[in-house]
Formats: sequence, structure tokens, C-alpha cells
Amino acid sequence: MQNLPALVYDEWRESLDTLHLWTQIVGKVRLKREPLVNHWWNVTLYVTPRGLTTSTMSAPNGGQFEISFDFVSHELRIDHSNGAQRAFALRPMSVAAFYERLMQELRAIGIDVRINTKPNEVPDAIPFENDTVHASYDPRYVERFAHALLFADRLCKTFRARFLGKASPVHFFWGSFDLATARFSGRPAPPHPGGFPNMPDWATREAYSHEDHSVGFWPGGFGLEALFYAYAYPQPTGFAEAAVAPATAAWNATLKEFVLPYEVVRASANPDGAVLDFFQSTYDAEATLAHWDPALERPREIP
Repeated sequence: MQNLPALVYDEWRESLDTLHLWTQIVGKVRLKREPLVNHWWNVTLYVTPRGLTTSTMSAPNGGQFEISFDFVSHELRIDHSNGAQRAFALRPMSVAAFYERLMQELRAIGIDVRINTKPNEVPDAIPFENDTVHASYDPRYVERFAHALLFADRLCKTFRARFLGKASPVHFFWGSFDLATARFSGRPAPPHPGGFPNMPDWATREAYSHEDHSVGFWPGGFGLEALFYAYAYPQPTGFAEAAVAPATAAWNATLKEFVLPYEVVRASANPDGAVLDFFQSTYDAEATLAHWDPALERPREIP
């Protein structure tokens, strides 16, 4: 049985909000340095055994560099292909202080990156350089979050491997602060209505330009506890009423997603099975209702 740590939203809400904004700063560096890939796959972060990373990015002065959150030793690291390294401790500090320190360390190795400093997909966004409100970092809870990410990353990769069609990597979106993977039918989707806070509608339409089924893990927010989710875009008629597994999963009319509470998975005798059944049953519902090609799925008899 997977030993999953508790993630109680109210116990680490302030640290979660601060970390969310720190990842946005790092993610916007990647956005600036990498060419556009469909659905904004060029901006995401990736789970590592120790936390999150940008993966390799092109440096403006030649070569490559990477920025990593290490949630084991609690430090932010920058590694350059020319051998240069910089790091600083992750501890309680304001978003403004984190932004200033990161840019200072990047400039120290010849990387001068100008980013849009207004956070995305959060209400009441404060520009990074002015944000002295969010300044919490609870290492104990961040370690729990990292543990949950590793669990979710492994199962998202298992689920992704069952699909032969176009599918996204398993990646971490710093705007919405969730780990996700998406499957695509191959057909274009109608223009997304947009409406996300501090997110231009044209950017949302790029993200949802083709029919997809998305699953993932979200650590909570806006008063909601951590959960696994699944949604369809566009949502086929009858999707919200579909029977999905396990029985503890339910449609959330506000989120317009099926949700499976993380705490339910934690308490399950078979956490892996609960999450994979959830992912698969929601896909089966969409594929049936939206008439996806069955040939897109890998034959079940192949291990």
C-alpha cells in the first residue's frame, strides 16, 4: 500500500499560495526562453525525485541552463552547461524577495531575463516585485506535497502509456498549480470561452485548441482540499451524468470536472487502483459519448 502523507489545505494554505507564485516566476523564465509548443507545453515544469524542474532551457548567452526546486534540501538551484552554478535556500521569504534573488542569481551567470511580472490564473494578482503579502514556507508540508507529486506523476505516466494517439507529457502547470496529462482525439475543438482570472482568452484558446481528455492532481485551493480530477473539452452531452469509478468520485458542478478526493485515495486499500480506475472510467465515458476512435487506445492485453 502506498504510504501517502496528509495534505490538509488550511494547515499549509499560506505556504501553498507562496510556492504557487514562486513557481510562476520560474515558469515565466521558461516561457521567455523556450519556443512555443502546442497547448503551451513549452512552459511547464516537471517532477523530479527531489521536486520540480524547468528542464533544459536555452541561455541568452549561449549554452543551456536549468532551474530546479529541491524540496529535499530546500533550495533553488540554477545549473548552466558552462559549469556555472548558483543556489539559495528556500525559506520563508516574500514573493518580491524571491523574485529579486532569482533574477540576481541569473544575472550573476550572464542570464538577463525580463518576464511579465503579473501572476496568471489567480485573482487579485500582485506583481511579483511588489508582493510582500505572500511570504510563507513550511518545509514539512512542502515535503508532503513533493511526496504526493511523485505518486501522482507515476500514475499519470502509467495512464498516459495506455494511449497510442497524441498525448501530452506529464507536466506541472504553474498557472493553475497542478500536475496534468491530456489525451487528444485528433479533432479540432470549438474556441474556448476563456474567462480565467488574469489569463488572456487567446492563451486559453491555444491550450484548448483540440478535443481533449485531461486528468491530473491538484493540491487544493479556494477552500477545496487536494484532489485528483478529470475533465473533457469540449464536454460531450451526458458526460457530467456518467457513471465513473470508484464510487467515491463525483462530478463537481463548480469546477466542471469529475473529482476524486486525495484523502479518499490516501485511505484506500489500493490507492494506485483507485486513481487509475478514476482516470480510465472518465476517459471511457468521454470516448464513448464523443465517439473517439477506439484504435487510439493500446490493447488492454499488452502489459
